[in-house]
Amino acid sequence: MSHAGDKSILAIDLGTSAVKLAVVTLRGRILGGEVEPLALDLLPDGGAEQDPEAWWSAIVRGTRRLLGSGKVAARDIIGVNCSSQWSGTVAVDEQGTPLRPALIWMDSRGAPHVKRVAGGLVPIEGYGVTRLFQWIRLTGGVPSLSGKDPVGHILYLQAEHPDVYRATYKFLEPKDWLNLKLSGRFAASYDSITLHWVTDNRTLGRVDYDAGLLRMSGLHREKLPDLVPAASVLGPLSARAASELGLSEDVRVVTGAPDILAAAVGSGAVRDFEAHLCVGTSSWLCCHVPYKKSDLFHQMASVPSALPGRYLLANEQESAGICLTFLKDNILYGQAGRPEGQEEDSAEVYRLMEREASQVPAGSDRLIFLPWLNGERSPVDDKSLRGGFFNQSLKTTRAHLVRAVMEGVAFNSRWLFTYVEQFVGRKLESLRIIGGGARSALWCQIHADVLGRSIQQVDEPVLANARGAAFQAAVALGELTVEELPALVPVARTFEPDPANRALYDELFREFVNLYKSNKAIFARLNRARSA
Repeated sequence: MSHAGDKSILAIDLGTSAVKLAVVTLRGRILGGEVEPLALDLLPDGGAEQDPEAWWSAIVRGTRRLLGSGKVAARDIIGVNCSSQWSGTVAVDEQGTPLRPALIWMDSRGAPHVKRVAGGLVPIEGYGVTRLFQWIRLTGGVPSLSGKDPVGHILYLQAEHPDVYRATYKFLEPKDWLNLKLSGRFAASYDSITLHWVTDNRTLGRVDYDAGLLRMSGLHREKLPDLVPAASVLGPLSARAASELGLSEDVRVVTGAPDILAAAVGSGAVRDFEAHLCVGTSSWLCCHVPYKKSDLFHQMASVPSALPGRYLLANEQESAGICLTFLKDNILYGQAGRPEGQEEDSAEVYRLMEREASQVPAGSDRLIFLPWLNGERSPVDDKSLRGGFFNQSLKTTRAHLVRAVMEGVAFNSRWLFTYVEQFVGRKLESLRIIGGGARSALWCQIHADVLGRSIQQVDEPVLANARGAAFQAAVALGELTVEELPALVPVARTFEPDPANRALYDELFREFVNLYKSNKAIFARLNRARSA
């Protein structure tokens, strides 16, 4: 059934495990969606790569299927906009062709090179004090010493793949490479360029590269794209992209936004100090704020938002939903041991896991899970941290493991939340929750209990990024105002904290943080060789 005449946006959400596509009306109604899975290559030396052309093929396949479904009409689509994984690097030639696989946000091979440019006299947290001051004063943050920012990726290619570096015309964030495929323009937006840490972000209407920061970081301006404001129109679809996607060349391409920034818009929490929590592959806890500010010690800063002239407090926790996926695939079931008849239906396996976990009492009989399967970014930047179960006994069941993973991710969110509230200088009474993990009523309730706050489950939480991309496009095209957005995002259900679980979760949370403090040196020793 097509909704003829409903002006719509094709929202492309490029995640790590899949591309999600949705056609969304200008008022945020989702008319249809498709998901295309993506492959990820994790390399033994800390590398994490994906093939950009595979992203594009998935987008073309999914769009074609969506347009062929009869749910949407190509003629009603007036704009296309991307929400995308952030902190990735695509090295391209002058035609925009990738010269090698993309280094994505999990890739830490640049760590030694970032340490080299970040260090200096009078070190503070690994940064030379004068460099630290420069970065924070101009950008609001600093390059992550984990090497997982684009500055780390580019320095890695410069030092270890000089032939690729020399041949590169531009280094592009994943979103900006997709925009190049869509519009033919080499450009980055004020929001997507942030994690290169070479732009002066003090005036949101005029973000630009800073010659001193470029010199300090060792990056070359000519290899970086020109900058345009957030939520601006890049132009019409290129003839080639229109033909591949099956859309009109009149469709406008909007700048799009990194996933965290798009999700903030799609969560409906767009007023200052309205927070949202995402429980996806990774996790974050963000809110818009009316100022530029940094918390170096906990890897948080307010950065240019997906909304023009606004700042968003940004942070990220490395592993959330991926912990449950890891448990499902590598410990509980795997390909061989799945419950019979459920080889294909991953969603049914998750439902089974949730049902079992809901039978276990709060606190999982004091089994604690540490979710740092790929190191951590916020509130500590430490790529040598690792995960695991603590306090396991002969009475520990599969259901305990599942619930403990859910609680461990929530403890990690609370750890970050304590510093988010310090950053904003106020108590945040409620949070909107989005992402795949937000589909689980049990996980929403666990977060409410562990954080001691109301958790508002956004309707269709997995499509928050797509909805955010559509809203940003509608704002850029002059079809919506930012003030209209909160009312357009329905809350499906609100979860209130259960006071009966408060004391237990407070105690377990304290031990969760103690486990980090007691074991961080051990993790550093165990993982030194691989993290060097």
